[in-house]
Amino acid sequence: TTVNMKLIAAFAALFAVVDAVELTGDNYDGLVAGKTVFLKFYAPWCGHCKKIAPDWEKLEKEWDGHAVGFVGSVDCAGDGKSVCDSNGIQGFPTLKWGDPSALEDYQGGRTFSELNTWAKENLKPVCSVSNLALCDDEKKALIAKYQAMDSAALKAEVDAAEGAIAKAEEDFQEEVGKLQKAYEGLNDAKEADIAKVKSSGLSMMKSVKKARDAAPAEGSDEL
Repeated sequence: TTVNMKLIAAFAALFAVVDAVELTGDNYDGLVAGKTVFLKFYAPWCGHCKKIAPDWEKLEKEWDGHAVGFVGSVDCAGDGKSVCDSNGIQGFPTLKWGDPSALEDYQGGRTFSELNTWAKENLKPVCSVSNLALCDDEKKALIAKYQAMDSAALKAEVDAAEGAIAKAEEDFQEEVGKLQKAYEGLNDAKEADIAKVKSSGLSMMKSVKKARDAAPAEGSDEL
């Protein structure tokens, strides 16, 4: 019956949700070890997150159990907050991918087709500390250099790099602010010039012109 079919569909939806694994501070390292990941960082109250949810859940099922690629979700308002904080998540949803310890931003489309096509092309083994065989000599040398540093020196390097990124973003926002103010100033000047022209009698000029255009030409014969 229709009622039974609805009940079956409801149970199926329930178990589909239960099957989805949420990444948390406790299980993150274990679940993503040795994988190339594609992650959605979200908050339950986020409208844009709800919009992408059906396609993302479909993608998670598509990649469930994959030997190399891992697709998952992190609730930044719940048990995944520490993972979100360590990855500098500020807006939702944020999609990131790559080496679990050095995620990169994803900037592509957000339909299932676009997400899955991109995942098939990119969720492959990548050079990392746990996958040295995939690294070229230059990257191996770089990894060896950082491994030779003590913890304090390595932290200083990371902080300096992240500080440079933050400074670049800060400088960008500052320049955008200047451009916005310049735009607003130019727009105000334009509106003032337009108002000045209109107040000088433009409407009267147009009214007289319209009346003159509608009047018979001088010297013409009237029927």
